[in-house]
Amino acid sequence: MKLKATIIIPTLLLCLFFTDIKAQGLITNVYGRKVTSLNGKWDAIVDLYDQGRKNKIFLNKKPEGKTDFYEYSFEGGLRLNVPSDWNSQMPELKYYEGTVWYARRFDAEKEADKRLFLYFGAVSYRCHIYLNGKEIGKHEGGFTPFQIEVTDLIKNTDNFLAVEVNNTRTVDAIPAMAFDWWNYGGITRDVFLVSTPKVFIEDYFIQLDKYKTDKIDMRISLSEKVANANIQVEIPELKIKQNLTTDSQGFAQASVNVKKLERWSPESPKLYKAIISSDNDKVEEMIGFRNIWVKGEDVYLNDKPIFLKSIAFHEEIPQRKGRAFSESDAVMLLSEAKALGCNMIRLAHYPQNEYTVRMAEKMGFLLWEEIPIWQGIDFENEETKQKAGNMIKEMVTRDKNRCALAFWGVANETQPSAPRNEFLKYLIGSVKDIDTTRLITAAFDLVRFNRDRQVFVMDDPFIKELDVVAVNKYMGWYHQWPVTPDKATWDVAKGQPLIISEFGGEALYGRTGDADIVSSWSEDYQATLFRDNLEMFKHIPNLRGTSPWILFDFRSPFRFHPTNQEDWNRKGMVSDQGYRKKAWYLMKEYYDNIK
Repeated sequence: MKLKATIIIPTLLLCLFFTDIKAQGLITNVYGRKVTSLNGKWDAIVDLYDQGRKNKIFLNKKPEGKTDFYEYSFEGGLRLNVPSDWNSQMPELKYYEGTVWYARRFDAEKEADKRLFLYFGAVSYRCHIYLNGKEIGKHEGGFTPFQIEVTDLIKNTDNFLAVEVNNTRTVDAIPAMAFDWWNYGGITRDVFLVSTPKVFIEDYFIQLDKYKTDKIDMRISLSEKVANANIQVEIPELKIKQNLTTDSQGFAQASVNVKKLERWSPESPKLYKAIISSDNDKVEEMIGFRNIWVKGEDVYLNDKPIFLKSIAFHEEIPQRKGRAFSESDAVMLLSEAKALGCNMIRLAHYPQNEYTVRMAEKMGFLLWEEIPIWQGIDFENEETKQKAGNMIKEMVTRDKNRCALAFWGVANETQPSAPRNEFLKYLIGSVKDIDTTRLITAAFDLVRFNRDRQVFVMDDPFIKELDVVAVNKYMGWYHQWPVTPDKATWDVAKGQPLIISEFGGEALYGRTGDADIVSSWSEDYQATLFRDNLEMFKHIPNLRGTSPWILFDFRSPFRFHPTNQEDWNRKGMVSDQGYRKKAWYLMKEYYDNIK
C-alpha cells in the first residue's frame, strides 16, 4: 500500500550555517553509513584567556620568512584523546572550565558523485568548527550530535580541522550554573567523516503502531526535495518488502500489516534487520517493535501492565574518573544494572552516547532519556527555551528508532511557575512534532507531608500534561520521617502512573556505623534508609516503578566533605572502585521478588 506523505519530518538545523554551507538535518543512523573515523590523538592548546579566535590560531600559520613568528603552535605540545574529556587526561585540567582548542590533519577520498559531512557525536559544551582556515559552523549542547556538510571545502590531502571547545557554565546554558555532576569538557564522543550519495536517505522512522500489534508504520525522508523517487523498506524475517514513492518534498510514508511479529521486551529483546534503500542509497540496521501506552494508573508494555524496575547512572566510568564514551564502557555500566535485576535505565540527566542506547536495547532495558533541564534553568529566557527545543529535537531524532526508548523526560526538579509551564509545554510540543508514540514524563521534588490528612501530597497541576509522573523524594536523608515508614501513605498523582525516580542517601563504601545515625555516612545507615523506603512504597497505591539514586558513586563539585565525599556524590549503591554496598543487595532482593 502506498500513501502520500502528509506528515513532514522536521529538519534540524545547526545553530549556524554560512552561505556556502547547505543546511542539513541530522543523518539518521550514522553508524550504519560509510564513515572514516577521526578519533585518536589530537593536538591541543589550552586557551585560558580566550585569545585563540582573536589571534586566528585556526589558520595554523607557520613562519616562512626570517622575520616571521607566531605565538602559538599545535604541533609539539599537548595531545588529547578523542573521544574523551580533557579533565581526566591530565591533573592540571582536573577542574578546568574554559576553552581548549583541538586540531588534527586528515586526508579524504573525494568522489564526484558523493557528499561529505563532518559528524560529531557530542562536544561539551559549545564549539566552533574550522576547516582549512575557515569557520564552517558551531553548536551548543554537550550531549547531542550535529553535522556539517564539507563536500566543497575538503581537500584530498592534508586537511586541517580545528575545534574550539568551551565548557564554561553560564546562566542561559542547559544545564545552567550549578548541577550535581562533573562539568566534563572536550570532544567527548566519536568524530566521523561521513560519505553519502548526492541524494541520500536522510531520515526514517520505522515502528510498531502505538496500540496495534500487527501494524508497522514507516516514514522516509530524502536529503533533497525529489518527487517520484523509489524507496523500498525490507524486513526480510517478516517477509516485508514495501515500495514507496516520494512526494514533491522528498517524503514518503506507509503502513504495513504484519503477521507473526515477535515483540521486543526486556525478557526477549528481539530485533529485526531493516533495509531502507533508494535508487542510489541503502541503509541497514536492527530495529525492534513493541507497544507501550498508559491506561489509568498502569503502564502497559505489549498489552500487559509492567512494573518499572529502574536504576539511573551518569555517563561516567568512576574508576577512571572520566566520561564514558565507548561500547566497552556501555557494557560495564549496563552489566551492573543487569546484575541488579533492572528492566529500565534512567539515563541521568542528559542524552548519553549512542553505544549505551543501542547496547541497552540489545540487553533488554527500557530507557528513560532526558535533556538536562535540571533546576536553576532561566525559564523566562526565550533563547534558553530555543536551545532546549533544539537539544530535545536532536535527542529524539537520534534515538526515535530505538524501541527501548519508552520515556522522553522534559525536566528534573523544577519549581512551578507560568514561565516554567510554558517552557515545558514547548518541549513537549517539540517532542511530539517528531514522535507521538512514547510516554512523556518529568521528575518533581515537590511532595510534602500534609499533617492534617496524615498523607504525602503534591500540588503541581502541570502533572496532567504528562503520561507518567515521577517523584524524587529522599526520605531519611534530606527529609526526616514525619511518621514511621509503615504509616507513610501517599496521595500523589491519583489516576496516573507514578514512578519514584530518585531516593537514597550517601554512604562511604566500607564505612560501618550506627544504622540509625544519618551522619555516620555508613553502609549500615544507607541500608536502613533503603529498608524504610521500600516499606513506604507499599503504601503508594499508584506506584508503577522505582529508580534509586544511583548505581555508581559519581564525581560532583557539590560534594566537599573532606573525608566522606572528596568531590564524590556517595549515593551510589556501587562505590567508585566498583564495590557493591549493602544497599545494592537490598535492592536486588526487592527487584527479584517483583514478577
